[in-house]
Amino acid sequence: MSLRVIAGSAKGKRLKPVPGDSTRPIMDRVKEALFSILGPHINGSQFLDLYAGTGSVGIEALSRGAGFALFNELDRKALQTIRSNLKITSLEERSQVLGMDALSLLKKRPERDYDYIYIAPPQYKGLWLETLKVLDNNPQWVTDDTVVIVQIDPSEDETVFFENIEEYDRRIYGKTMLIFYERLGSGSN
Repeated sequence: MSLRVIAGSAKGKRLKPVPGDSTRPIMDRVKEALFSILGPHINGSQFLDLYAGTGSVGIEALSRGAGFALFNELDRKALQTIRSNLKITSLEERSQVLGMDALSLLKKRPERDYDYIYIAPPQYKGLWLETLKVLDNNPQWVTDDTVVIVQIDPSEDETVFFENIEEYDRRIYGKTMLIFYERLGSGSN
């Protein structure tokens, strides 16, 4: 499967995959659908790609005009791949790459307000739920304008309720489900 930037300043650039099978790159049609949903709001936004893998989603956001993207990834090979892909797309200057455990990062105070937090953790480990619980317990990460997007396999889906965030939309594309959350009471974005 080839990875590429779909639109924007780095359109058509081929991205390197992470060696091995530790990551699961997002399919182009899912990425296309995601950015169609986010639309023009991506322009100038602050984007957090939490389990960044190849960096494909955050790079797409930057290519489409996001003002800044923080890429967080624990896997060393993936970190090298993200840095390489940022170089290929010439998008390094509006980004930061962190090699941290995602849950530990979310327990800290955020250094900025994020408009989008993209969560696509390793599958079938319940990590998406654990990540949302940590986010819910540290609500300073989710402002009234923040959209939290979770990417999981539909078989991982569970009905869950939180104190500070709530689901407002979900979409299924084959074996990929995107679930959208916002701060409780902020009114659908």
